[in-house]
Amino acid sequence: MSILIWCLLIAGLLPIAAKAPVVYFQNGEQPKGYDNRHPRDQQQRLTGAGARAVAGHYNAYEAFPLFAAAVLLVIATRQVTDFMVLLAIGFVVFRVAYHVLYLLNFAKLRSLVWFFALLCPVIMIAQTAITITGAA
Repeated sequence: MSILIWCLLIAGLLPIAAKAPVVYFQNGEQPKGYDNRHPRDQQQRLTGAGARAVAGHYNAYEAFPLFAAAVLLVIATRQVTDFMVLLAIGFVVFRVAYHVLYLLNFAKLRSLVWFFALLCPVIMIAQTAITITGAA
């Protein structure tokens, strides 16, 4: 179970880690550097890789709730298995890859990786539902 909890923590920190490239581009693309008074306004003016960094940052927040719900459901229903742990690790790996691919502008591969990341918590929830209802 500890690996699930570590994956939950890492996934929860990914949106914060995804902010680092945003700050880098805010410092580099804008003439006056990082605008700490209006950072979100400044983010909206980013282009290219900077704009992709912002989109990836926001997407990290969007992806987390479903994964968190899946992990907590698995733990609460005592359905922690090697398969569930593998799915949790897969989610984290796919999400990290997603951010890298977003920054590098590999749009099609990024979308495929996004889909694989989405499948991980969906399968975790579905498998748990099947197991606890005896529908298998």
